[in-house]
Parts: sequence; structure tokens; C-alpha cells
Amino acid sequence: MDELIRQIQLALRGMWRRRWWGLGAAWVALLVGVAVLWKLPDKYEASARVFVDTESILKPLMSGLTVQPNIQQQVSIVTRTLLSRPNMEKLVRATDLDLGVRTAKDKDALIDDLISTIKIQGAGQTNLYLVSYRHPEPDKARRVVQGLVSMFVESSLGDSRRDADTARRFIEDQIQAYERRLAEAEARLRDFKLKNMALMNTDGRDFLSRMAALSEQIAKTRLELRAAEQSRDALKEQLKNVGELPGGGAAEPAVEDIVIPELDGRIQALKQGLDDMLRRYTDQHPDVVNTRRLVAELEAEKKKAVEERLKNPKAAAGPTAGLAGGIAQQLKFALAESEAQVASIRAQLAEYENRLVQARANAQRVPEIEAELAALNRDYDVQKRNYDQLVSRRESVKIAGDLDSSAATVDFRIIDPPRVSPKPVAPDRLLILPLVLLAAIGLGAVVSFGVSQILPTIHDGRVLRELSGRPVLGSVSLVPSPAIVRRARRRTLAFFGGVAGLILVSGLSFAWVAMRSPIA
Repeated sequence: MDELIRQIQLALRGMWRRRWWGLGAAWVALLVGVAVLWKLPDKYEASARVFVDTESILKPLMSGLTVQPNIQQQVSIVTRTLLSRPNMEKLVRATDLDLGVRTAKDKDALIDDLISTIKIQGAGQTNLYLVSYRHPEPDKARRVVQGLVSMFVESSLGDSRRDADTARRFIEDQIQAYERRLAEAEARLRDFKLKNMALMNTDGRDFLSRMAALSEQIAKTRLELRAAEQSRDALKEQLKNVGELPGGGAAEPAVEDIVIPELDGRIQALKQGLDDMLRRYTDQHPDVVNTRRLVAELEAEKKKAVEERLKNPKAAAGPTAGLAGGIAQQLKFALAESEAQVASIRAQLAEYENRLVQARANAQRVPEIEAELAALNRDYDVQKRNYDQLVSRRESVKIAGDLDSSAATVDFRIIDPPRVSPKPVAPDRLLILPLVLLAAIGLGAVVSFGVSQILPTIHDGRVLRELSGRPVLGSVSLVPSPAIVRRARRRTLAFFGGVAGLILVSGLSFAWVAMRSPIA
């Protein structure tokens, strides 16, 4: 610590010995600084505040119906890209700032100065922007700010309209392309269906399901055929028995061989219904039990009626013969109908069997057809879905374009129109002058320290020993005479007078600037 204090003391003593160098440097710096500061041209600031209202009432109303761009992001991007070189070139031409420009180099310098001087920043609130620019001529500063505000508004709306037009043209091109693709897909699907119509799945079931249905239909038809054949055989047997009734030369018929049409029809219908129920239900089912009971009651009633007719002598002669003839005629009609029904069922069975044989023959090709049809339908569905989406988006973009054209989504409000400050805002000489004085004093101290290091002075024996590396045997002290003391005192007074003059000149300059400076 003592060594550090000693080094500081030695540095201060050296600076004091070279103080005139520092004082001269400070005077030069102060005079140059004051002259340069006074020569700087005054600059006037023009400014404007713009508010961008992105919360339109139509925004929630049109939600889901139209494409809504991120207006906040667009405005933010515009504020960042507004100071691009192409925009600055347009601004220079619009405000006539390039009237005195002669070369391309000067024009580039002017544009660079504009980019570095123009300020676009938030004014402390959401979507509130402050545009400002400084220039020695107030009118040019105002025109530049006015041009910037116009470019700000036009670029935001223009970019939105251009984006909507570009999107609409692109979607129109895509719709036309998908219309062609959709027509081609429809044609391929139509040709394929016409070519393979016989093997197409038209009832919503696959090929194996249709084969199973055919097999089930064949089995059912065979059952119907057997039932019809049995009914036909029964009619033949009844017709044969009717021919052996009295009057026909045969023995007396048995009770079950005599036909009573109204009872036999009911019995036959119940028996057919009983056969159908037995295929579905068990013998203990209530419907089966009731049907059997009714059949037994009707058969007992028929037996009783036949026995009464056979006991009546008159019924055994003429009436019996007439009855037998009428019954025979009815049985012949019923037999003919039964034969026709058997033939019809046989034809149906043959058709079903032919279909099953053909289906089995096409069993290997049908899966390939179904796979190809699925691929064609998938391609058509993709094209149709994309086409519908493009048409829907075209309408959304159209509505968005109309919405942007009406300027209803974004509202630019100029809160403060471009105005120029009545007094210059730069340079602030009252603030810069004290800084110039401090800089001059600091420069003087640096110069005196630097000269003391370049031209060092030996102040005591210790310094001499350190510099020479040899022992110091002794020292001779100087006893100043009154003349030397007076001369040293005059030199000290002259130095502090120079410092006071430095401060005085700075103070007079400050007072002069305070009286003459028009800065607000």
C-alpha cells in the first residue's frame, strides 16, 4: 500500500513538473471543441403518432367464414422493414431530398443518413407508434415524416391486398388443375364400373357374403321345392281316392279319404304353418302346441262330418256322387296349380345354382376387381375432398379480400399529425459545453502524465538508485534563494491563472450559448 501511494506521489510530481504541456493541450482542446460545437448546424425534429386499431368488430363476426391473417404480426413486420433501402429511395424521390445530390455515392450517403436518423418506435401503448426525424430544415423534416406515415399505412394495406390477390390466383389455378384431375378420376371410375358391372358389389355386401347368401337361398329353395312336391303328391293321392267313391265303382271310402273342402283347406294351411314353425321352434313351443291342437280338433270335426254323411242313405247315393265329382274338379285345379308352383321353384333353384357356379368361377377375379375399385374410389375421394376444400378456401379468400378492400379490419388513426418543433432539438450546446470542458481538462492531465513518462524527472536518491542500479553515496540539497522562490510563485500563479482562464472561457461560452441558443 505504501509503495502504491509512493508511485502515485511520484506520478503527480512528474505531472506537476510537466503541467504546462497539459495546460496547453487543455486550451487547444477547449477552443477546438467550442468552435466545432458552435459550427454544428441546428436540427429540427418532426414527429407524428399513429395508432393501428386491429380489433375490428367484424373480426369475431367473420370468424370461421374467412381467412383472418395475423394483423398484429403484419404491422410489426412493416415497422421493421419500413426503413429498407428501396423504401428510403422512394422517400427521397417523394420529398425532393435528392435535389442537391450529384453522384451515386452522395445518394448512398443520404440514404444511409436517413436510415440511421429516422426513428420508428412504440409510444408506450399497444399498436401506438411514434415516427420522428431530424433535419436542419424544418420543412424537409416534416415532409419526410409525412411520407413515412403514408408509406406506413399504404404498405400495410397494400401488402394485405397483394397477399389476398396472390392467394386467390394460386387457389384458382389449383382448382382448375383439380377439376381436370377430378374429371379424369370420374371417367376412370365410370369406365371401370361399366366394364365390370356383372362383378360389382351393388348391394353393399362383399363377394363372400353374396356367395353365402346364394348358398342359403339355394338351401331354402330346395326346402320349398320338397314341400311343393309333397303337396303335389298329396293332391294326386286325394284325386285318386275321389275316383273310388260310390258312383265310381269302388268300395266305400275310408273316413280320411273323403274330402270336405272347407275343412281340408284349413287343415292343410295349419299343417304348412306347423312345418314352418317346426323349422324354427321346438315341439314344446306354445305356438306349435296350439297349432297341433287346432289340427286335431279340425280332423275330429271332419271325421264326425264324414260319419254323419255315410250313415245317411240319401247321402250315400246321389249326393255322394255329386259331391265326389265336385271334389275331383277342385282337386284337379289344385293339382295344376301345384304342378306350376313346382316348376317355378325348380326354375328358381336352377337360376340360383347357375349364379353360385358363376360366382365360384369368378372367385379369383373378384378380389382383384374389388381392390382396383377401392383404389379408384380412394383416388376419387382424395381428389374430391381436395377440390371441395379449395373451393371453400377460395370463398374464404374472396371474403377476406373484400374485407381488406373495405379497410374494415385495420384502422390507421393519426393521433398526432406530422409537426415540427418550433425550436431546434439538436445539438444541445448547454449540455455539451460542460462535457467539452471536462474533456479538455482530462486531455490536459493525460498529456502532462504522458510527457512526464517520456521525459522523466528524478526527484530523490531512491529514484536515482532504482534507475541507475548503483548505490547513491549522498545528495546535495538546494536552498532556494528569494528570487527563485518568487519566480516559482509567479509560475504557479500563472498556471492557476491559465486554469482559471480555461474555466472562464468555458463559462463565458456557456453564458453566450444560453442567451443565443434557440433550443427548447
